[in-house]
Amino acid sequence: MVKGISRRVVVVDAPEHRFFEQAIFIVRNDAAGEGITSRELVEEARRVAHNYASSGTSRFSSRWRTLNPIVYTLIGAGTIGLAWLIVALA
Repeated sequence: MVKGISRRVVVVDAPEHRFFEQAIFIVRNDAAGEGITSRELVEEARRVAHNYASSGTSRFSSRWRTLNPIVYTLIGAGTIGLAWLIVALA
């Protein structure tokens, strides 16, 4: 059953089409009466989409993702070597 309510939406195309094509934002009814232009709505939708996409990553985690796997191996080997040294000296 279709309800007879019309809604305003903002559709933002994804810059990278790897998994998603678009983000669809439903505009609140009271937003139209606040004198907001359509350009401001689109900019706000882009900002929200960008913040949402980047909210799961912090500076620390993004640095770890960009490290070379060789660095991971060296860090792991150094940690295990240090653990063996501590056990051997104890």
